[in-house]
Amino acid sequence: MNKWMDISQPLKNGMPVWPGDTPFSYKVSWPYEESGSVNVGRVEMSTHTGTHIDAPFHFDNEGRKVHELDINIYIGEAKVIHLSDVKSIGARELKTKDITGAERLLIRTMAHKDKNVFPASIPPVEQDAAAYLAEQGVKLLGLDLPSVDLLDSKPLPAHHTLSSRGIHILEGLVLDHVEEGIYELAALPLPIQGSDGSPVRAVLRKKES
Repeated sequence: MNKWMDISQPLKNGMPVWPGDTPFSYKVSWPYEESGSVNVGRVEMSTHTGTHIDAPFHFDNEGRKVHELDINIYIGEAKVIHLSDVKSIGARELKTKDITGAERLLIRTMAHKDKNVFPASIPPVEQDAAAYLAEQGVKLLGLDLPSVDLLDSKPLPAHHTLSSRGIHILEGLVLDHVEEGIYELAALPLPIQGSDGSPVRAVLRKKES
């Protein structure tokens, strides 16, 4: 049986986060020496640290929150495609690959190669991509990038357009070691009540034919 592959960013002190966002911090706040039996750690982080999902509430005050999302969206068959050296991801770029019937689509761009540094720029998802993805049956779009929009975007057109088409967003994947093909995906958000997003432990397993 094929083994599961981790496609998540390790959560560690000093890791890059969105400029101005909460830095990631883990420390043992109640050490064994004090408790007499256990080490207990404390984590401080943004809900958009590393590999994470965006709930619609992230960019829409009326949007659904994490605990209101269908967890089945984040588990199941996924297709991985490579779109390297692209300036943006639009319908034209997507049409170079066969994604028919791919409910979960993961795109490896390799535009953010050094995960120890926040990128200066990324290829955004164009608005015409949302309609095309929806026509192909896509319900979850995952990228190896920290956002589906330009990093300095305030209107966030890709976030809104994807959401309007019923397409959920998974960002910050690590796909460097993943070839194109059909996989099983699990990328479950934490059940944080009222949250705008959640870190996930995303894993893939090559689907057996």
